[in-house]
Amino acid sequence: MPCRPPRAFSVAEVIALIDYGAGNLHSVHNALKAAGGEGIRITADPDVVRAADRIVLPGVGAFGACAGALRAIPGMVEAMAERVHVGAAPFLGICVGMQLLATRGIEFGSTDGLDWIPGEVRQIERTDPAIKVPHMGWNDVEPGHHHSLIEPGEAYFLHSFHFAPYDGHHVAAMTDHGGGLVAAVARDTILGVQFHPEKSQDYGLALLARFLDWKP
Repeated sequence: MPCRPPRAFSVAEVIALIDYGAGNLHSVHNALKAAGGEGIRITADPDVVRAADRIVLPGVGAFGACAGALRAIPGMVEAMAERVHVGAAPFLGICVGMQLLATRGIEFGSTDGLDWIPGEVRQIERTDPAIKVPHMGWNDVEPGHHHSLIEPGEAYFLHSFHFAPYDGHHVAAMTDHGGGLVAAVARDTILGVQFHPEKSQDYGLALLARFLDWKP
């Protein structure tokens, strides 16, 4: 990963990278650092999250397992909600961390999500035998409406399920894999990306740098 110059954060800036046993933590940590991040705390402590200036929720694996692991940390969901909904802290969800923003996930039954951005996480439908599931590899990111963090480009995807928001205004970007799939969702101080910025080289680092500067 290319290095970027240190950024001028205030001394008190803390970036909480939530550890709930379901994320590519070290790769995300390294990418945030390469994007200029300082004060990054890998944490499972709700008190750290409650006091953080920015929050990052990674995630890989099954929706139900990730939702269960997050809720298994006493007070974590409440701390996240307090800091984001009341304190207006910028929040970034990555891959399953983005999907958990949905109302529910339909995967081996129905599992409640955070319901921060109303919608469902559903399996990608194979409408063409030539289309492979999981959706894996580099693909275009096309902004769905203007959002200061999302630029057109190519990013790395790896997923078999996709986020279908109930309100199209929450779609920040799309990609095409045998049909349109949501690549990013946004609402208020919340951004979720289906792709992996930490695996998306310069495009991903640039997005993380914009997130670190974001003042919604």
